[in-house]
Amino acid sequence: MNKFNTTFNAYQLVLPLDTQILIPDNSRVRTVDSVIHQLDLKALVGKWCQRERDIPFIILLKVVAFGFVSNIRSSRKIERACRKDIDFMWLLQGHRVPDHNMIARFIAAVDMNEVLVHLNKFLIKHEEINFENTFIDGTKQEAYANRYTFVWKGSAEKHKAKLEEKVKVFLAEIFERYKIKFTDISSVVNYFESLNIVRAEKGKRKNQEQKDADIAIDYNNRLNKHNEYLSQMTNRRSLSKTDPDATFMRMKDDHMLNGQLKPAYNVQLAVESEYILGFYVSANCSDNTTLIPFLDKLQNEYHRKPKKVTTDAGYESEENYNYLKEHEINCYIKPTNYEQSKTRKYKKQIGRKENMPYDSEKDEYTCAAGKKLTAIETKIRESSTGYKSQVTIYQCENCTDCPQRSACTKGKEGYNKKIECSRKFEELRAKSLANITSKEGIVLRINRSIQVEGAIGVVKEDYGFRRFTRRGTKQVCNETALICIGYNLNKLHNNIISNSLGFKLHNLDTA
Repeated sequence: MNKFNTTFNAYQLVLPLDTQILIPDNSRVRTVDSVIHQLDLKALVGKWCQRERDIPFIILLKVVAFGFVSNIRSSRKIERACRKDIDFMWLLQGHRVPDHNMIARFIAAVDMNEVLVHLNKFLIKHEEINFENTFIDGTKQEAYANRYTFVWKGSAEKHKAKLEEKVKVFLAEIFERYKIKFTDISSVVNYFESLNIVRAEKGKRKNQEQKDADIAIDYNNRLNKHNEYLSQMTNRRSLSKTDPDATFMRMKDDHMLNGQLKPAYNVQLAVESEYILGFYVSANCSDNTTLIPFLDKLQNEYHRKPKKVTTDAGYESEENYNYLKEHEINCYIKPTNYEQSKTRKYKKQIGRKENMPYDSEKDEYTCAAGKKLTAIETKIRESSTGYKSQVTIYQCENCTDCPQRSACTKGKEGYNKKIECSRKFEELRAKSLANITSKEGIVLRINRSIQVEGAIGVVKEDYGFRRFTRRGTKQVCNETALICIGYNLNKLHNNIISNSLGFKLHNLDTA
């Protein structure tokens, strides 16, 4: 029995209060409500489960989006906010409070990247984004996976090869015992299953058939496991058992402080006018292999291409340079040796081809000792993505008794200095170098540091988003899209409040 009279109400009975009057006109929730209401999302409504129609799709989307705007990303915390927060109550418009299961199902079922694309098209329509200057950078984001569930490709291949040798020996033994020739271990398993062999009880000795059946099942399961891991890795070198789509990468923030690898995704962001234009989630550690598929993704989503692309040195490659040239996109990629080439030490290294005079008519280099390095061979090299580049190898006429030998090469006595050069790469790099060192290029490089690196800093530091809470590439993309939606809505609201709409670039004076 309740000894406290909790049913007593000391307040006078009043009519339900309209929450509209409690929300200020310049409130963030009004911006979210107004913008999402103007998006054309009819194609997405049909993808949402029919039995959830008691809460309209658009209202549930506003609730979830405002949760990420308010840095409330957990489905349970969003449900709690719907019961206690006046802003969430206002968004619900009298509909029942969705439970956390419904919110989680909604986030998993709806393609949030399409919502982000429609939001950015809204910004394009209002001239907040114009595809003039696109800044790209990437960050490693830790996956929602156990840090010690790693599978290495090299180990899997080694163990599989050893197991296949054991299988060959076992198949030969099976042939000797039963006079039946099997081609693979799975057929042996099927054979013993057809015999309906009774498993030996605990503590009882197994007969030969039971032993062979157990060995066949064990070998078959282990071989299937190795094949599954290797098929999931494709071009990767590792995966996590908890989240097979994640790859082990070296992170800047290491909880063990020993350079330990963690399961993670490589998340690429494209920013323009301080809005996140799009993202690309990759399982590859390298940035330079993500630029082309990322730009293709933006082209497919918006049916237009950026006029200028600015990135850091991690994206430099002949393939990327060539792609930007073919698609008539102005390239502002910093060469990998840019910072190093400005040092006095670099300029004194006579063994570098950059410090050797080149005669384009004779196609030869001249070393510090005055000797000629002529072309002796041309090779075609193929990258991990399948791109083929032509590389010319130059060799010195004679390095014997050269006074500059020790400073020029580390080769043994009798070795003549060799250098390699891709003429196409050098030409494209020189053009990009001229772009980034121009006045416009300096402004764009400064803006890249402010805009895209600033966006990554806000997401990781201000939002505290350092680890995904969902598994698998599809759900990771949905979570990333929601983070970008929350970021863009926050940026739009702040620009409206501060009267900064139409901002494009920081100039040299204000940067």
